[in-house]
Amino acid sequence: MSLGENLQYLRKRDNITQEQLAEQLNVSRQSVSKWESDTTYPEMEKLLQLCQMFHCSMDDIVQGVIKDVNLEGKSEYDRHMNQFSKLISLGVSLILLGISFMFLIYGCNFFIGREMIKEDFSTIIFFIFLTISVAILIVASMQHGDFTKKHPIVDNFYSQNEIDAFNKKFSIMIAVGVSVILIGIITVIGVETIYPQLEDNEYMESLASALFMLFINFGVTTLVYAGIQKGKYNIDEYNKEHDVNSDTYKKNQLKSSINACIMLISTVIFFIFGFTIDGGFGVPYVLIFAVGGICCAIASIIINYKK
Repeated sequence: MSLGENLQYLRKRDNITQEQLAEQLNVSRQSVSKWESDTTYPEMEKLLQLCQMFHCSMDDIVQGVIKDVNLEGKSEYDRHMNQFSKLISLGVSLILLGISFMFLIYGCNFFIGREMIKEDFSTIIFFIFLTISVAILIVASMQHGDFTKKHPIVDNFYSQNEIDAFNKKFSIMIAVGVSVILIGIITVIGVETIYPQLEDNEYMESLASALFMLFINFGVTTLVYAGIQKGKYNIDEYNKEHDVNSDTYKKNQLKSSINACIMLISTVIFFIFGFTIDGGFGVPYVLIFAVGGICCAIASIIINYKK
C-alpha cells in the first residue's frame, strides 16, 4: 500500500475527517487530499506528526500495509485481554467460592447434630481456595504487566460496530450480575423469615450464608468479567493508563500503593485476631478482608475525586 492509502485507512479508522486532520497538522484540507491521492507527500515534520498521531512507525505508514499490521496487533491485544479477563474473574470467583465452602462445611454440623467440624477446619478450606486464587491473580498480573511493557500504546483497533455490539452484551451482563446479587439477598431474607430459628442456630445460619455467597459469587464474577471486557474496548484509556507521563498512570500507581497497604494491614489484623483473641481463625474474622476491600474502594473513589 502507498502512503496515501495508509493515511486514508488510518484517518477513517479513527473517524477523522480531512478537515479535522488538516487542522491538527496546521495544513490545508487540500494538502491532506493530495497526500491521500499520492499527488504530493508530506514534509518530514508532518510525517513524524502523523506517525505520532496514529501510533505507527514511519516504515509502516510509508511503505507498509497498515491494515495487516493493525489486524495482527488487534488479534494479539484481543487474545491477551480475553485471557486476562478470564483469569482475573476466576481468581475473584475462587475467593468467594472459598468463603461459600467455608460456611457450607461448618454448617454441615447441623446434619451431624453436634460440632464435629471445627471452624478452624472450614477456615483451612478457605485458605486453600485463597492460595489458588492468589496464584492465579499473580500470574495474570505478571502476564498483563509484561504485555503492557511491550505494548504501552496500542492502536484503536475496534470499529464502532464492534463497540456497539459489545455494549449490548455489556448491559445484559451488568443486569444479570446485579439481578443475581439481589436474588441472593431476597432468598436469604425469605429463608430467615420462613425459618426464624436460623438466628438461634449458628449451623443453619452458616448454611444460609453459604447459599448467599453462591449468589454473590456468580453476580460479582459476572460484573468483574464485564468490567474488564468493557475496559478492553476503551483503547484511549488503556494508552493513558500505561503512558508514564499521563495523570491517569500516576493516579493508578497511587491507588495501587494505597490499596496494597490496606490489604496488608487487613491481613496483619486477621492473623493478630486469629492468634491472640481465641487462638483460631473463626469465620467472622474473614470479614476483615471484606472491610479491607470496602476501604480500597473508598480510597480509589477519593483519589479519583481529588485528581
